Amino acid sequence: MVGLRVLAVDDEAPALDDLVHLLRADPRIGEIHTARDGASALRKLDRALADGRPIAAVFLDIRMPGLDGTVLGRVLHQFARAPQIVYVTAYENHAVDAFEIKAADYILKPVRPERLAVAIRRVTEAAEEAGWDTGAAEVPAPSEPEPMPVELGGVTRFVNPAEVLFVEAQGDYARLHTSGGSHLVRIPLAALGERWSGAGFVRVHRSHLVALSAIKELRLDSGRCTIVVGGTELPVARRHVRELRDLLVRRARRSP
Repeated sequence: MVGLRVLAVDDEAPALDDLVHLLRADPRIGEIHTARDGASALRKLDRALADGRPIAAVFLDIRMPGLDGTVLGRVLHQFARAPQIVYVTAYENHAVDAFEIKAADYILKPVRPERLAVAIRRVTEAAEEAGWDTGAAEVPAPSEPEPMPVELGGVTRFVNPAEVLFVEAQGDYARLHTSGGSHLVRIPLAALGERWSGAGFVRVHRSHLVALSAIKELRLDSGRCTIVVGGTELPVARRHVRELRDLLVRRARRSP
């Protein structure tokens, strides 16, 4: 299986090397082309097309000399058979531009492997829907995460991820909110998010990790997005809105 043909574009060599390393570790990725600027990226895309091996996805930095990522993205969006675009940047303030050209995802540096895996899944699904021959390998299902030990009056209780509605960051601790109350555990939210990545939890804000199945409503009001989980309204950071909305739509389509 050849996997997804992709192009990684970044003017900084260390960042480009790191991105290529992470892409290569994913079994859904096949050929990886690289470019250090927008003009080189266009030449690589054109050459691949002429060789009959078109590139299905571009992982693209934004702030680059010459043709920057937002301009290049608009050019790619006009292609008759446009590749999927994933922005990989250190800046949050270009997310609106990215979504205007229907970018598949928007990842902030430093790139976390689990976050990149979400983007790869999205571009693979979109490429397959558009008829690209991705040849992507099947990704093994993650193992079931272990319950979290919680101390209650000298007694240790084990809270199963399925009991948790959402998790709230509190410094180096995380508060697990369940239908029966809350429990403070000594683990950073980011670490817990990685540990429970296979249990259906999604990061919606720097302070909140939410069980996707527990979301009852998604509200959009004057550009602000919130969700309702267990009777509590939680904010959704702008960069997470599109991913969350797509996940909720897919879950609804799978429901009988």
